[in-house]
Amino acid sequence: MALKKKPVTGMKDMLPREMEIRDHVIHLIKETYKTFGFLSMETPCVEHIENLCSKQGGDNEKLIFKILKRGEKLKLSEAKEEGDLVDGGLRYDLTVPLARYYSNHANELPSPFKAMQIGNVWRADRPQKGRFRQFMQCDIDILGEAGNLAEIELILATTSMLGKLNFKNFTVNINDRNILKAMAAFCGFKEADYDEVFIILDKMDKIGADKVAEELSGLGYERESVDSYLRLFDEVSEDVAGVRCLKEKLGDFLSEDVAGSMEMIMSSVETAKDCEFHIRFAPTLVRGQSYYTGTIFEVTMDDFGGSVAGGGRYDKMIGRFTGQDTPACGFSIGFERIVMLLLENGYEVPKKGAKKAYLLDKKLPKEEVLKVLEMAKQDRKAGKQVLIVNMKKNKKFQKEQLMTDGYEEIQECYAQNE
Repeated sequence: MALKKKPVTGMKDMLPREMEIRDHVIHLIKETYKTFGFLSMETPCVEHIENLCSKQGGDNEKLIFKILKRGEKLKLSEAKEEGDLVDGGLRYDLTVPLARYYSNHANELPSPFKAMQIGNVWRADRPQKGRFRQFMQCDIDILGEAGNLAEIELILATTSMLGKLNFKNFTVNINDRNILKAMAAFCGFKEADYDEVFIILDKMDKIGADKVAEELSGLGYERESVDSYLRLFDEVSEDVAGVRCLKEKLGDFLSEDVAGSMEMIMSSVETAKDCEFHIRFAPTLVRGQSYYTGTIFEVTMDDFGGSVAGGGRYDKMIGRFTGQDTPACGFSIGFERIVMLLLENGYEVPKKGAKKAYLLDKKLPKEEVLKVLEMAKQDRKAGKQVLIVNMKKNKKFQKEQLMTDGYEEIQECYAQNE
């Protein structure tokens, strides 16, 4: 059977140009988040199948790469159901593993715990532009902080990092699950129907209000409730004034604390931000994961059709492991999409020192090669990036390639008697 050169569908090989950018972005993420007090941590790429299938990951749970039991535990002939064959799976995000990690190590960690985790995740999804079956996620989470300081810090850290990559035309869209519920209750929807209503509402930006109304009515919801619901979105502005307007309209359906917290987050971020972006109150923002319990947010860019970062508050997840709820809030950057945009925009990694190349003639004797190695060692100590390669027949083309790769200084090394 012939071996295959191409990678598995939905995964890709990384060429040096892309790896240079990826390494730079990872370094920038770590350095930026450290200035906000986040601590690096790591979890295994394989998780217990029970954790991955705990109904906390939404549709992601349908996309798990499952792992068969090993050795004597794998008894194919005796298997009657999937549980007899599978005991683990590749993680589909970093949030569920973080919840398990915190529940296991809480006594060894500071409180609140500001976690930073960067790693690959896997989803058996349909590949498309900017979406792969293996991709990297970069998460920051604050565990044990019930107040909105967590949301403020997460947004400021994430936007600061994006600003350092020269992104300018982006928007932080923010909402709260409790606002979504208050609006639905005010318009007469039952609590049991919230999830179904929100799934359709989440399509608003793509299909428009008329189509949303049509779908809700098609599911049997009263036209009066549907019209009242959609009218609320028309009447609310996308700023702090919109939050105040909703509080006034919804009355007791929306608590003073939720409205006040949203206003505080938006005002604080606007005042303290250190790069240019917009913060927008987005009452139609839903985010699909069922584990969100409060504030939710996404970052969108004018030159990219989807979101490039997202997150929110998930105060109930850790309690599934420990039996005691722990406040938790996180923000995840769409690392692959960020890298894709940088590549498309011709982003150049800032130079950190000169690049020098030594071209060695094939007749160069051993003692001369040792001299070159010594010179290269001194150049590296001086902070230069040094490449030593044998000279090719087409020296002109070789030098052109090196200059294209950023080697400003090229030294040709010949035998002294030539």
